[in-house]
Amino acid sequence: MSEEAVLGRFLEISVHAPDILESLAFYERLGFTQAQVGEAWSHPYAVITDGRLFIGLHQYEFPSPSLTYVQPDLMHHLDRLEQLGIELAFRRLGADVFNEAGFTDPDGQMIALLEARTYSPPDRAGNQTSRLGWFEELALPVRDLQASADFWERLGFVPLEESDDPYPRIGLTSDTLNVALVRTGALETPALVFAEADMADRIRRLREGGIEFSRNLPRMLDPERNALLKAPEGTLLLLTTE
Repeated sequence: MSEEAVLGRFLEISVHAPDILESLAFYERLGFTQAQVGEAWSHPYAVITDGRLFIGLHQYEFPSPSLTYVQPDLMHHLDRLEQLGIELAFRRLGADVFNEAGFTDPDGQMIALLEARTYSPPDRAGNQTSRLGWFEELALPVRDLQASADFWERLGFVPLEESDDPYPRIGLTSDTLNVALVRTGALETPALVFAEADMADRIRRLREGGIEFSRNLPRMLDPERNALLKAPEGTLLLLTTE
């Protein structure tokens, strides 16, 4: 069973951004592009993309980050999720609301399903990338690697590899998003991971351009070849040498 069959089509990684303009300026400086958003939400909302990764910036406060998917005919699809043993954390359904529902993985990672898209993708190819390079995966810290892997496989993700380099992890792939389950301790919060063979040069150029990096790089990563950025709203961007 594919990821799209279970969850729908991946839309965005949704994050709570108290100051959307500050976050937009940060991502645009890194080479991301704004998408045209619709009027589904009553709160201020923006979307930025590198052509492959889409990040939704929401002024509304919610469990962040959230993996957000589009599932048409959502009301009828929820029965199928519950048959898989998934317990919904919330559901907002009806003729007078924008239909949405959500649930969490064993470690509390929120996954949200929407009735329809909330933005129009810009005319930007997925291979253009940003100044950070290729978006590789979303890294999620988990307590029990195998239990979490079993859960994500139920959602249609396919295991790629299990590795201890540079930290204990299980990689999973899907039609539109890769996830890395990382043992808690290596990472404390989710991170967007970018990977390029020339990442050391990219990091140097970003520093020369005035970009400031976090000092909280995971200790098992070589600071000469890897770096960590923290966006204004708190999103972690992990830059790694492929």
